[in-house]
Amino acid sequence: MIRYSLVCDAGHGFESWFQSSDSYDTQVTRGLVTCPVCDSAKVSKALMVPSVARTDRERAPPPIPKADAPVTMIAEPERQVRAMLRALREHVVANAEHVGARFPEEARKIHYGEAEGRSIYGEASPAVARALIDEGIEVAAIPVLPDDRN
Repeated sequence: MIRYSLVCDAGHGFESWFQSSDSYDTQVTRGLVTCPVCDSAKVSKALMVPSVARTDRERAPPPIPKADAPVTMIAEPERQVRAMLRALREHVVANAEHVGARFPEEARKIHYGEAEGRSIYGEASPAVARALIDEGIEVAAIPVLPDDRN
């Protein structure tokens, strides 16, 4: 494993681990390496200072991540957005009725006055959600975060 100090075109510095120098080159070329602050894919290696062991004291080597363990780098703005989305989802679940796959049918009944007006949530395909919006029915998708699937 190789640890590179990287910098994006906006000047944000960060570090990342790669299997090899070729792995770094391949990932950067494909745009898979992005800045955790601004999400820019225009990154390059920063000037790196080699780690030289001192003889006057003992120093433990830095831990090396396992090759099969994914390394996630989430910037603080993304953490905040995820927290807000999680709070929104929790609010909807606590204050609305879950109607599951009946969502499009129930939304239409409420919109056309055939059922009591209330807050509901459930599932609908993107095409069905678009059809509801085209009918003038207000719907909003609430994203499912990766952590919520586990």
